[in-house]
Amino acid sequence: MVDEITVAFICVHNSCRSQIAEALGKLKYSNVFKSYSAGTETKPMINADAVRIIRQLYGIDMEITQYSKVIEALPPIDIVVTMGCNVHCPYLPSKYREDWGLDDPSGKDDESFLQTIKTIEEKLEDLSRRIQDGSLLFKE
Repeated sequence: MVDEITVAFICVHNSCRSQIAEALGKLKYSNVFKSYSAGTETKPMINADAVRIIRQLYGIDMEITQYSKVIEALPPIDIVVTMGCNVHCPYLPSKYREDWGLDDPSGKDDESFLQTIKTIEEKLEDLSRRIQDGSLLFKE
């Protein structure tokens, strides 16, 4: 385990892409980093299609394990990953920041969600590898 590296997945509403990334980060990479998600606004519920598809694919019920929260509710964060908000993404102090530029699948068909989930899985794997091999450089 790397010294408790914290990663926050940030999107304006914290209801879909960032929640998916948090869930998959916890499932697959909890031995590498601690996953969080948040936004500048919240939604009363996580996107129902995201909840349904993540439950089908991974057996994770995001409605039980996660909730929509604002960035002020997060602990200190080492790595900020913005999802691609298509507006001004929220700012959160960190040692490293990157944007994944993901289109929001909300309101689209299941195939759009599956493609977004696949992309998130690939990007999580890459992020985990860069953390573990030291190629991700933190600013001091």
